[in-house]
Formats: sequence, structure tokens, C-alpha cells
Amino acid sequence: MGETCLTARPSVTLRRAREGDNLRIAAIWNEAVAAPSLTTDTEPRTADDQRAWLARHGDDHPVIVAVDDDEVLAYGSLSPYRDKPAFRATVEDSVYVEAGRRGAGLGGLVLAELLRLAGERGHRSVMARIIAGNEASRRVHARLHFTLVGVERETAFKHGRWLDIMIVQRRL
Repeated sequence: MGETCLTARPSVTLRRAREGDNLRIAAIWNEAVAAPSLTTDTEPRTADDQRAWLARHGDDHPVIVAVDDDEVLAYGSLSPYRDKPAFRATVEDSVYVEAGRRGAGLGGLVLAELLRLAGERGHRSVMARIIAGNEASRRVHARLHFTLVGVERETAFKHGRWLDIMIVQRRL
């Protein structure tokens, strides 16, 4: 995708994340960490953590942002699914949308672009781990033809409660 912008909505474009996007990406991430069912992570990212996170994502594991006038409204990334060579062609997606922009279709646009990039890079499967109570994420993944492959019962503990984690997969 490089520096080419893809028009997603009249005023929203999708593009690869840049160093200058780090503060907005971290702000969106930190909102998700504070919420009870958007991510199982519990630690907010500092500026240094965010820079290191983006630096770990190269061409095979891109980070995409949805921007309006250079303001990052949503982002998504592909990450290695497992660190063993046998899993090299399988990636895991993560998509997060700013709190005030949820429900506007941005997550689906970002995820669709991640799927396109995963296929372009030769990945065979995209996995997602979704907190069972996160209906919005479940719907977005289902619309993009992910199928349920399993449920991990009460494997994550956040905000004083146990969470079930759904594992969904899209074969490319």
C-alpha cells in the first residue's frame, strides 16, 4: 500500500501508519484497555511502548490507519499468530476504533484492507481472538466471512471478572 491513500468514505482514507500517528494510535489503544470488553490487555501504552510497537510491524505485518484530515480515527494491524516457523503464513488481526466513531463502519473498512494485504503477502489464514461479549467485533468479523473455530472458557481475567475468548478464522 505504501504512501498511496485508498478512499474509504468521502472524507476518510486508509493508509499505512506512520511515526506521526503514534500518539493517536496509543490514545485509541488506551481507551480500549480501559474498557471491559474491547481487549484482554490491561496495560496502557506509553509513548515509548507505542513507538516500539509500530517499529515491530513491517511489510508482512502492516498497521493501517483510517484518517480524516490526518486525524487517526481507527487502526488495525496484522501480527504473527505464533512465533514458530510452522505458523509463518498465519496472522492475527487487531482492529480498534476511537470511542466516538464506533458504529460508523470504520472497523470493517480497516479489517477488509488488512485481509487484502494479508492475501497480497501470501498469508493463508487470518485469526482473531475476540472477547465473547464484544458484539461489534463479532459482527464485523462475521460480515467478512470469519468462522468460529473455538471458544476459550474463562481464560482472561480483567476488571474483576473472567472472560470467554472466541477464536475466529478467515482462510484466504
